[in-house]
Amino acid sequence: MRIHLTSVFVDDQDKALRFYTEVLGFVKKEDVPLGAYRWLTVVSPEDPEGTELLLEPDAHRAVGPYKKALVEDGIPAAAFAVDDVPAAYERLRGLGVRFTREPMEMGPVTIAVLDDTCGNLLQIVHRES
Repeated sequence: MRIHLTSVFVDDQDKALRFYTEVLGFVKKEDVPLGAYRWLTVVSPEDPEGTELLLEPDAHRAVGPYKKALVEDGIPAAAFAVDDVPAAYERLRGLGVRFTREPMEMGPVTIAVLDDTCGNLLQIVHRES
């Protein structure tokens, strides 16, 4: 068994697609119209057949309070691995990304937390082997 798909709830699929592709560097994999919304996924360009991230509409009544609570508590909705957190932080800051936590070392792990502009916090992480 392996992880095939995970999702992040977004307030606007078009805005999310732009952020996750143009800013974070993912690539669009699926874009299937489903009425008012779409089945919209992105993948890492380094692993195009790997785990897909569904940019899922946050229209369900439970999602708003859930997302709000996570953001208020500083809890990321998802974490993405990078090779160099400080370099990724500088690159993303140069693109106008707002960070809520600057790069921080915690033992063998370095993290930073950013705002995805779609109602979520995301963590970038690198773990030393």
